[in-house]
Amino acid sequence: MVSLLVFISLVAAAAAVGSHFGPGPWYLALQKPGWTPPNWLFAPVWTLIYVGIALAGWLVWRVKNAERVKPLMLWSAQLILNALWSWIFFGLQRPDLAFADIVLLLIVICGFIVSVRKTSLPAAWLYVPYALWVGFASALNFTIWRLNPITSG
Repeated sequence: MVSLLVFISLVAAAAAVGSHFGPGPWYLALQKPGWTPPNWLFAPVWTLIYVGIALAGWLVWRVKNAERVKPLMLWSAQLILNALWSWIFFGLQRPDLAFADIVLLLIVICGFIVSVRKTSLPAAWLYVPYALWVGFASALNFTIWRLNPITSG
């Protein structure tokens, strides 16, 4: 049970970094597509996704063989990329660089799903909503970048 708390703590730390660089006046002033979700939706969606990320990592950790090494490396990488995105997009105000980060994040998420599906199918399934949301967020990030070319430095 201690290991589950460690995974929850790691995810909470990444979420805290992300929340530190949240939307502000700069983001509110950007042109956004009509299909942009309302701001209130992001917190509950990310909360559920973060729970799934923590549980998936913990499930893989519980696999006591060498098959867990690659998925845990991918799990760690996605957590770093996830936290970096908010800093890049909101903190640096660079949707162009944030788009590169989020595409890499999506690749790592998909890599995690593929690498873990034989050792922990529940962990793989916990990442499917994450992949779908990040795929959507990637399209949103790209569109915001294209609608606001002056913001790309």
